[in-house]
Amino acid sequence: MGKNKSVVVVGGGIIGLSTAYFLQKEGHQVTVLDKSDISSGASFVNAGYLTPSHIISLASPGMITKGIKYMFNSSSPFYMKPRLNPEFMKWAWYFKKSSTRTKVDLAMPVIRDINLLSRELYEAIQSSGDLGTFKIGDKGLLMMFQTDEARDHEMEVVEKASTLGLDGKLLSKEELTALEPNIKVNAKGAILWECDRHTTPPLIMKNMVKHLKTSGVAIHKNEEVSDIAFSNGKITEVKTNKASYAADEVVLAAGSWTSNISKKLNLKLPLQAGKGYRINVEEPTNISMPAILMEKKIAVTPMEGFTRFAGTMEFSGINHTIRKERVEAIAKGVEGYYEGLQVPEKAKTNASCGLRPVSPDGLPYIGRPKGIKNLTVATGHAMMGWSLGPATGKLITELVSGQSLSMDIQPFDPDRKF
Repeated sequence: MGKNKSVVVVGGGIIGLSTAYFLQKEGHQVTVLDKSDISSGASFVNAGYLTPSHIISLASPGMITKGIKYMFNSSSPFYMKPRLNPEFMKWAWYFKKSSTRTKVDLAMPVIRDINLLSRELYEAIQSSGDLGTFKIGDKGLLMMFQTDEARDHEMEVVEKASTLGLDGKLLSKEELTALEPNIKVNAKGAILWECDRHTTPPLIMKNMVKHLKTSGVAIHKNEEVSDIAFSNGKITEVKTNKASYAADEVVLAAGSWTSNISKKLNLKLPLQAGKGYRINVEEPTNISMPAILMEKKIAVTPMEGFTRFAGTMEFSGINHTIRKERVEAIAKGVEGYYEGLQVPEKAKTNASCGLRPVSPDGLPYIGRPKGIKNLTVATGHAMMGWSLGPATGKLITELVSGQSLSMDIQPFDPDRKF
């Protein structure tokens, strides 16, 4: 049942490409449309983590208060640019309503399950050889702290995670030094999450595009969706600035741009673009462990060929403006944790950014919205897009193919109320 449909996937980030990957494996005819040349954006600039340990959603108690405190400091890790935009104001109100202890606790097992499913699928993709060779680093992830306050905060997460079968281990300064022996770390200690993994996103994205093309997936770059024709509760045609596509099924996986496109379908998907930055250092740094520098909210990842420093969440609308003060804050933050490390000027000049699609409760939208028979939505993953790419692609494929689902997707309902 439900075999061999023609499917148009709008969006060529990790979510869209993972969806195309699994749809193609099920025998569907897949066309991917992307407004860029698929060489930049959030899927390319993220920290590359697969993080079952990150069970606390972004919409956690106290975040809005922090956002208001940070609002006037454009180099802070969590920055909301003050603006009187009705959509942003509504989103911020929903975010505040979602930031309750009860909602966060309910979301924890759901976030764990989809992360573990995705980690398993990354490993399956790796062993299939479809994407050539790429590494999945399995040393875990360090949450490094310089203050007792940060340590205590993460130990609360450890306590909650242990009830969900995920173990975090508190390391002393000496144990941390033993794990990261080739560079002097300026931290009191760390919490090690052995369940987490790390990867090199630009390499995986490049290999994924290549694999999809050779498998018969049509990838149309630099095509922006201009309109969607729709009658009798079904999408009949997706129009771009260059062509028009008919399809049995449409998957909306356009990241931060999804809300603009969904308006053409009268769909209300509260979504804001959360900008993240990255600095790549190609010179040897002697860093061997992926780490989050807790006080500065900076992610450090040793990747294939370079070390990446990534961070910040900036809500300032859809734009790719690089704020120099934010790049500086990442570089300074890193230098404050690793003694003797200096981020080269060239690396700072070449800093890049990407826009993560953030839902008000930090959970993605995965599923079929009511009223449109042949549409599935896959967006809103916030800081977990990279981690959740394969799981989302698999779940969307199961929906389109009429198969039983790998997990319950009710919590990701695109029509959910905030």
